[in-house]
Amino acid sequence: MSRIHYVNTWQEFLDLVEASDLRGWAFRGQKDAAWRLESSLTRYLGKYVPDGRWAQQEDRAIRVFKRKAHYFLNDTSALEDDFRCLALMQHHGAPTRLLDFTKSPYVAAFFALESATKEAAVFAVNTPALWHKATPPGAPELNREAIDPRQGNNLKKFYLSNRYPVVWPGEPWSMDRRIVAQSGTFMLPGKITETLEDLLATYEYNEPLVAKIVLNPAIRADAMEALYRMNITSATLFPDLDGLARSIGYELEVRWVGASINGG
Repeated sequence: MSRIHYVNTWQEFLDLVEASDLRGWAFRGQKDAAWRLESSLTRYLGKYVPDGRWAQQEDRAIRVFKRKAHYFLNDTSALEDDFRCLALMQHHGAPTRLLDFTKSPYVAAFFALESATKEAAVFAVNTPALWHKATPPGAPELNREAIDPRQGNNLKKFYLSNRYPVVWPGEPWSMDRRIVAQSGTFMLPGKITETLEDLLATYEYNEPLVAKIVLNPAIRADAMEALYRMNITSATLFPDLDGLARSIGYELEVRWVGASINGG
């Protein structure tokens, strides 16, 4: 079970995420509070592919990407590392089993509220517990180090096989600009047929590993203004021309009191 918190003001959100209870956790913002924690790959396969073919089709998708992506890359080393390859696919919009998280609750709030029109949510996962104490059901030997997808054949064995009820938090050894800009990290599930909440609910730990913060849509204006002043915008989180263009949407809302017609 997840812990659920309802917040009605931006200050309530700040008080919650800045308390010691969530220190060191990883966060994910979703613009609809009804959405579960599931990957883009799960959503895509669930619409179009029978369950029995999911592992086979995921393997094919990675293989096709590797065979063709080199045309567009100056540095192809990411294609030689399966986990980095997954991160690269995720970065450019391919459905993957990775779930984007951030170490910053403020960045997560931005992603939750940027285009929200109803209750949004920020999910928090207890990464310190996953690093040091919490383990999969009946398998204490499968700690974070043992299932590290950056080591040996672990990605294929524990994740792409789609058989192990594990979750690994972390990043590739080599991180791209977006991961750095967003204080990003990933949650990598061993089963894409189950939501992240359901997988973590089975872990052996004495407290819930997931917290869900439901955001009243009325806080959006105050939150977005505060985040803008903190320099958390699409332009800073996506440090390229696409990010700058995307950031112009919120610029349509901003109005500084006393600004001249030719001003900022």
